[in-house]
Amino acid sequence: MANLCPFCNLAIDRIVMHNDVGSVVRDAFPVAIGHTLIIPKRHMTSLFDATAAEAAGLFTLLQQAKAELQQTLRPAGFNIGINDGAAAVQTVPHLHVHLIPRYQGDSPDPRGGVRWVLPEKADYWSERTK
Repeated sequence: MANLCPFCNLAIDRIVMHNDVGSVVRDAFPVAIGHTLIIPKRHMTSLFDATAAEAAGLFTLLQQAKAELQQTLRPAGFNIGINDGAAAVQTVPHLHVHLIPRYQGDSPDPRGGVRWVLPEKADYWSERTK
């Protein structure tokens, strides 16, 4: 499985930065300018399979990638997400953390953020006004 995994075979020119446990790349199918992935070097499917040292190293890369995006693109905020398992719509079975820059006006109503993965439950604020 690992030898067919696209994240186990990253082209060196895609890597923005790396450390001992992971790499940072731009998403090949970005939802926003600067959409970035933090990917462990060891093939694992879930964040829950990471050792404490791997999780810490990935978090360090997340912080560094955020700083780089903040400096170069100056987004107004970020969405950070992990699709963990088939039921969570994980399409590449290798752990990866999405770091998605958000910009003022990129959505007509950004409330709810990651809650929109289940659209029928995302708009909780409307229920309060009924």
